[in-house]
Amino acid sequence: DYKVAIYEDEDGVFIAECLELPGCISDGNTKEEAVENIKEAIDAYSESILKEKTEKLKGKIVNVTV
Repeated sequence: DYKVAIYEDEDGVFIAECLELPGCISDGNTKEEAVENIKEAIDAYSESILKEKTEKLKGKIVNVTV
């Protein structure tokens, strides 16, 4: 779960900004569209960060259940 700020800009476009992921912002013509778009942006952002960290570590990422 992520905290997302949603606000309307001066042009009437709804902006969705993930507060916990700097630079992860999306928009939409409605609040609902902005929410759906930020979900996709969060997913892409997370995949990008994971890929970048994996390449820096030059290792393999595994899931561990505790």
